[in-house]
Amino acid sequence: MNDAEVYLFTGPELGEKKEAIENIKAAAQKKNGSLDEYTYYAGDERIQDIVSQLQNVSLFDQALFITVRNAEQIKNKADIDSLLSWINGGAKDSPNTLILTSDENSIERKIESAVSSNHKKIFWEMFENRKTQWLQGFFRKNGFAISDDAIDQILEMVENNTEALKAECGRFFYCFEKGHTITSQDVDKILSHNREENAFTLFDAMADVTKSPVQRLESSLGILQKIRMSSGDGITANLVAGLSYCFRMLRTWHVMHEKGANPNDSQLKAAGFSKKNQEKYQAASRIWTSGATASVLALLSSSDMAVRENGNGLEETRLVLMLHSIILKNGIFPTEYQSHI
Repeated sequence: MNDAEVYLFTGPELGEKKEAIENIKAAAQKKNGSLDEYTYYAGDERIQDIVSQLQNVSLFDQALFITVRNAEQIKNKADIDSLLSWINGGAKDSPNTLILTSDENSIERKIESAVSSNHKKIFWEMFENRKTQWLQGFFRKNGFAISDDAIDQILEMVENNTEALKAECGRFFYCFEKGHTITSQDVDKILSHNREENAFTLFDAMADVTKSPVQRLESSLGILQKIRMSSGDGITANLVAGLSYCFRMLRTWHVMHEKGANPNDSQLKAAGFSKKNQEKYQAASRIWTSGATASVLALLSSSDMAVRENGNGLEETRLVLMLHSIILKNGIFPTEYQSHI
């Protein structure tokens, strides 16, 4: 008997994860002719409602292709039992496809165990040598060459997953003729001088140890305002995803330095810390302890959920309070309004 069309994709490498989902979707379309696609966020929708949708199969309906993101948040016993009942029962004979995704490395163990080993994968962040090879191949496939210095510079500036790298590096193809070799001067011109504010420049401001906490908050709020001006409402999901990536990297930094450990340069690079990032995360680790980092990650998740539940009307207020809590309160969200920001 074939495995149920249920997949679990975890880990921080967003680009390869997205490509794997697209491949499964293409196969499902070929098999079923057409699909009704839905994307949900665990914590935003009732898992039991999603399961009910998967169970309602009709000869006249198109097959469903449902992606549930933030699957690590599926913790309610009733939700878990409902999901397991469908995975272990009706899913095997269903034309529908369910994909569970998480940027974390694991989710509830009972759910993981129910998914076939052939249908689950952890998409780890690429090692340093793989990032270099990926960039070289990406530019070559698009008709360009790139110098080693330019690669190092890009990896220090751009979030190190293939989705972010594709988005940023694609800008070069509009600025130069095919056959051109991308240099570090080109990177300065295209990425450095024209770079917009985003979650990663925001994290840099939040972790600037040369400034006092209040100064860091002021700088961060200024960047937040620029992001809102360029992107409008509905920025929380992308902003939280980027900041969560940074604080997960900080958590990794703390783990690697536990009990006085002193990892060498090659070990740090293998974990995704370039020379520039080593300085940044060493500084950030002096601001947020391991415990504070865990609190910040929990706050980021709850802030995302709060905005989804309440809509964009209070988005700016929630984001301002979130930054205030991270920078001045080590991730502890205020229980009542505090005016002395």
